[in-house]
Amino acid sequence: MSILAFLRDNAPWLSAGVLLTFLSGFGQTFFISIFAGEIRESFALSHGQWGGIYTLGTTASALVMVWAGGLTDRFRVRALAPVILVMMTGACIFMAINPVWWLLPVVIFSLRFTGQGMMSHIAVVAMARWFVAARGKALSVATLGFAVGEAFLPLIFVSILLVYDWRMLWLVAAGIAILGIPLLMLLLRRERTPQSWAQTSQSLGMEEMHWTRRQTLGHFLFWFMVPALLGPAAFNTAFFFHQVHFAEIKAVAHVELVAMFPIYTAVGIGAMILSGWALDRLGTARLLPFMQIPMVAAFLFFAFAEGPGMLILGFMCLALTTGANSTLPNAFWAEFYGTANLGSIKAMAAAIMVFGSAIGPGLTGVAIDLGVGIEMQYLFVAGYFVFTTVMMTIGVRRARPLLSLTP
Repeated sequence: MSILAFLRDNAPWLSAGVLLTFLSGFGQTFFISIFAGEIRESFALSHGQWGGIYTLGTTASALVMVWAGGLTDRFRVRALAPVILVMMTGACIFMAINPVWWLLPVVIFSLRFTGQGMMSHIAVVAMARWFVAARGKALSVATLGFAVGEAFLPLIFVSILLVYDWRMLWLVAAGIAILGIPLLMLLLRRERTPQSWAQTSQSLGMEEMHWTRRQTLGHFLFWFMVPALLGPAAFNTAFFFHQVHFAEIKAVAHVELVAMFPIYTAVGIGAMILSGWALDRLGTARLLPFMQIPMVAAFLFFAFAEGPGMLILGFMCLALTTGANSTLPNAFWAEFYGTANLGSIKAMAAAIMVFGSAIGPGLTGVAIDLGVGIEMQYLFVAGYFVFTTVMMTIGVRRARPLLSLTP
């Protein structure tokens, strides 16, 4: 099937995926962090204190995700997603009207759980379930919402922030979130029947079986993947979380740094599409071990950058992994562990990634307060991604033969 025919025949479900991933942006770090300066000033917080609050709220959302993520095994998207969107709307309003610093962890929990956690989780689990042979293409298309949000939401809101109060902009975000509900219901008037619920052999995992969450946690490959799950979530989040501070260190205006985001997005979209195409032809086992190598280069560029040119190169390398990260890991769980319990299994992975996004800002924020510069930190981050690449290579090579085994 050609890509145009695929898009035409599956437009409602793919569009629903794009909408969900786009709306998740209001709970993603790239959006929350553009208000970091205003939040810190309004509540008199240091980098470490703001990072600690972010870590606390995000960690709580990771813990709840372990349970809540399994709801995607029990409820259809058109039933579950509107509830989460209502909760997200409330979270945005909460940020707009919150008067005290000690409620910020609750605000951050609400935004992170509904946005980065559940909205993203619902979207990728739906794509992995609804599509089997074209899973890579479906994930590539649906996760375009992430890329569009990263490209345009910061640029638009930072520009408006020059004129309007930051709290007013959170009310605008709430309005956009609530408007997503009728659009989503329109797209999912006839929800696609999840192929995995039919228990087809196409959707089985290693050893020709559907793995449970307990079995997955007892399997060696899951633990070889944990560092790779933590890494991008922790340090991508930390990078965007400290974007205001990073701009100051590199002596560029914040709006100039944000203006580079569309380049990052364009490269990310290209990497996303290419990885989805390659995924359907080669499978995750061949591709996954190489996914985080560009992160090594990205953080070296960020550490040593002395002008816009090196910063742009850093964004481009970061985008290569970010784009591939939208498709390969999400397809990995379905390919290696089956789809019958995909919501529960993916919830564990999502919880780890959310936890990573919790510790990244907190750890780097405390390090800044202790005098460890962000550029020095990024050298260590580059080394971390060398480690994750080695771990994925070992784990996948050991597990790959199990994909062809029968019980």
